[in-house]
Amino acid sequence: MPKIGDVRVKWSRSLPSTPSAVTVIKDAGGRYFCSFVVESEPETLVPVAREVGIDLGLGHFAVLSDGTKIDSPRFLRRAEKRLKRAQQTLSRKAKGSKNREKARLRVARAHARVADARRDFHHQLSTRLIRESQAVAVEDLAVKGLARTNLAKSVHDVGWSAFVAMLEYKAAKFGRSFHRIGRFEPTSQVCSACGVKDDPKPLHVRIWACGACGAVLDRDINAAVNVAKAAGLAVTARGAQVRPVPVPAQRVEAGTHRDGQPTVVGIPAL
Repeated sequence: MPKIGDVRVKWSRSLPSTPSAVTVIKDAGGRYFCSFVVESEPETLVPVAREVGIDLGLGHFAVLSDGTKIDSPRFLRRAEKRLKRAQQTLSRKAKGSKNREKARLRVARAHARVADARRDFHHQLSTRLIRESQAVAVEDLAVKGLARTNLAKSVHDVGWSAFVAMLEYKAAKFGRSFHRIGRFEPTSQVCSACGVKDDPKPLHVRIWACGACGAVLDRDINAAVNVAKAAGLAVTARGAQVRPVPVPAQRVEAGTHRDGQPTVVGIPAL
């Protein structure tokens, strides 16, 4: 490097071509990173038949339209005690002292580890979804509005915006389709089985029954299926319908008839 000379580097990956420029970045934790400008060929993945809708949430980080539920790692929540102790230690140091600077670096590095773990989780999940799906649809959430509520810490912990941004640029990079659904689409209120819209439901209602067709629906899976349908993806509602509501057989349907007619057995309506 100019005016510095050779610098030891721990390589995270090999460069695809000779770099034309390099930028050295120092973060708040005192760590240095090198960013290279290189030329790379576009990579197109083999087409697959899977199309998936994604419902993002706090209980589960993501619920897919095929019924898959991905737990939220909650990196910040798990590191809260360690971060609190480091912050308390920093507050007791004299301002301007070397010990205060050391304590500040410990706090910054603790936060950086949380951010690194969250970013790694986002990268691994987004790459897997893009590789395994030909088309991906996700709801455009009002993150700024949610960040001003009592759910602010949990909303910042999951990092929805960063994850959706990764999905979008990776879909463009690998030749996949990416769809963003409007935030006012009533994905949680519409039955994915019959399409009838029901009344709004509070967050504690996780399973509800459709008043039109009787399907018992998982709130998150039903929303993921509706996200995919709103994007025009050809997905099935597998997993959205938990079970049909049983309908008791009528007295005139069951039993043996004396006039020689065949026996009719009541069947639950699907």
